Amino acid sequence: MNVIEKSWYQKFGITWLLLPLSALFYLITLYRFYRKRRLQLATDKPKVIVVGNIAVGGTGKTPFTLFLVDYLKQKGLSVAVISRGYGGQTQSQPLLVTDNISPEVCGDEPKLIAVRTGAPVVVCPNRNLSIDYLKKHINPDVIIADDGLQHYQMARAIELCIVDGKRQFGNGFVMPAGPLREAKSRLKHVDLTITNGTAEDNGYQLIVDGIYRIIDGQKVSNLDSPVHLVSAIGNPSRFEQSVNEQNILVHGHTIFKDHHTYSESDFAALDGAILMTEKDAVKCQSFAKANWYYLKVTAKPTKQLVDKLDQLLIEKGIHNHGI
Repeated sequence: MNVIEKSWYQKFGITWLLLPLSALFYLITLYRFYRKRRLQLATDKPKVIVVGNIAVGGTGKTPFTLFLVDYLKQKGLSVAVISRGYGGQTQSQPLLVTDNISPEVCGDEPKLIAVRTGAPVVVCPNRNLSIDYLKKHINPDVIIADDGLQHYQMARAIELCIVDGKRQFGNGFVMPAGPLREAKSRLKHVDLTITNGTAEDNGYQLIVDGIYRIIDGQKVSNLDSPVHLVSAIGNPSRFEQSVNEQNILVHGHTIFKDHHTYSESDFAALDGAILMTEKDAVKCQSFAKANWYYLKVTAKPTKQLVDKLDQLLIEKGIHNHGI
């Protein structure tokens, strides 16, 4: 995290110098929202559910998306996912993520979602092209848009906004003086604001589901320690906290930029056991060693959150008897 990004989460930082630029950014986002938004226009099948955020950096959105896929499947709904494919090679046309598509091509998060859920995942910068592709080839009941809250040209039935329970909104400014993509007032227009890291109200917690070996995906009961942490995620401190809560001895943490594409040379100076996130692991499987592991986490929602989701599905007419 660079100096400016660190100052976003400090009470008094240097970012006040950037406030004029933030004022301009705010006006642009406000104009785009009221001019181009097409919310609640998706009345036919499939219905689109957006899982997004208004802050840059990791908010724990991917674990919630994984939960949401399973939650909808349990309702008897067929589900697909679309993504921008950050960290991959930009595709001008929709790309269906299959077993032989590497995360370097499709992006780490889409690959992880496809592997974990088995749901069809399509990546493309143009979300509407992805939706058209799914309508033509798969026609699911529901499409989950992983990110895309600010992609106003995409019609959607439900908007879910994920907020980091610890970092919240930082200093409260929009970029570049702060971490916000849109002002906090945007939350008034979403269907549900969901807080990551809380066991109260509309929230969920990230629960560690074990430690797995990267080369074969097998769960391990004993971990070689101490371990060296490696991550390329939006909020590496959350990963550190999760590892510390497991009482795992750590002797260092190498942090790369979010969505970094790994190569073997990145690990040349590291000896011994390595522990990383599952999102990182999907990019290292082809050259991982026997003592490389990943921490698997799942989103555990509160009863209040599940009840709210149930209510939203009813309100939007999303059920398995035809949409």
